Amino acid sequence: MSKIILTHEVSGLGAPGDIVEVKNGYARNYLYPQGFAVSWTRGGEKQIEQIKAARVAREHATLEEAQALKAALENAKVKLVVKAGEGGRLFGSVKQSDVAEAVAAAGLGAIDKRKIELSPVKMTGEHKATVRLRDELSATITLLVIAAK
Repeated sequence: MSKIILTHEVSGLGAPGDIVEVKNGYARNYLYPQGFAVSWTRGGEKQIEQIKAARVAREHATLEEAQALKAALENAKVKLVVKAGEGGRLFGSVKQSDVAEAVAAAGLGAIDKRKIELSPVKMTGEHKATVRLRDELSATITLLVIAAK
């Protein structure tokens, strides 16, 4: 087991600035190469404070604002126009950045693409995505994936 400091949000593991213990291979083969973590050192304590300060700055300012954004996101259906072939099969798939851009284009507000959890979308139709607004607050977005004409 090795102690690491997370620099990015990792689903099921923690948030930026958290110190966690993971298996050596997971850290060496996945977290370090992806830039999601750095190894824990005594000097890394200063880095933790910087990471947490940046995380707080990115987080929606107040719980009330986050709850208002959650209500707006859950009540609206976000339309995504994508290239699709016969039968509604997409050329490629919908990415988190596509969802973030569609939400901003719909006038619902800006959300960080790293906070969007999305199962693979490869067909047109209605799909769900989850957005973590704060550590304790998530919103579910309804996506309408439409084929471009």
